[in-house]
Amino acid sequence: MMQPDKHPHVRGFGMASARSRARLIARLEQLGIRDERVLEAMNRVPRHMFVDEAMTSRAYDDTALPIGYGQTISQPYIVAQMTSLLLADGVPDHVLEIGTGSGYQAAVLAELVATVYTVERIKPLYDQARRRFAELGYRNIRPREARDDVLGLPSYGPFDVILVTAGAEALPTSLYEQMAEQGRMIVPVGASGGGQRLVVVRRQGQSFQREDLDPVSFVPLIEGHD
Repeated sequence: MMQPDKHPHVRGFGMASARSRARLIARLEQLGIRDERVLEAMNRVPRHMFVDEAMTSRAYDDTALPIGYGQTISQPYIVAQMTSLLLADGVPDHVLEIGTGSGYQAAVLAELVATVYTVERIKPLYDQARRRFAELGYRNIRPREARDDVLGLPSYGPFDVILVTAGAEALPTSLYEQMAEQGRMIVPVGASGGGQRLVVVRRQGQSFQREDLDPVSFVPLIEGHD
C-alpha cells in the first residue's frame, strides 16, 4: 500500500497530482518495476516540482522532459530501474550521484537511503536543484558543484553506490577508487545517440566486475566536468 504524501504543502500537490502519480506508478508496475520501496518513494516525490511550470501537465508522463542547457529529467521508468538496481544488494547508506540535473533522481534516492551526495557541473541547474531540495525539506541530500579537474567527490568517499546519470563512452575508471569495498557503480556506457547500455560494476577489493544490462539513452557525460 502506498504511503500518504510527504510534501502536501508544495504547489500543485493536490488530488489531481495524486491521481496523476497513481497512474504513473501503475504504469511502472505494468512495465515490470516490482520493488515496492521504489514505487512508494516515487509516489512520494512531486515530480512536477522538478520540471518547468510549462511542462507540469506532462510531469507524470513516463517520458524524459527537457530542463534546459541540453539536459533532461530522466524518464520515470529509467529512474525506477536505476533505483531498483541501487537497492538490489541491500539499502546503501552513502550514495553519490554524478549529474544532479533537475534533482529528481536524488530526491527519489533520498526517500530510501541515509545520505545522498550529488554533483552538477551546470551552475543554474545546481542552484535550482538546491532550492528544490530546501523547499521540499530534503536534509539528507548534499548537493555539490562539480570541479573542472575531477570526476566525482573523492574527498567525501568512499561510496556504497555511485549512480551516474549521464552516458560515458567508456567506463569512468577514475571513479573506481571512490567505490567502497564491495561497492557498486551504475552507469550508462556507450556512444550517445545509440549503443548505450546500463552497466553495473561491482568492486571486490581491487577487482572490478562488469555486468551489461538493458539498452538506454542518456545525455553524454563529460569527464572532469560532470
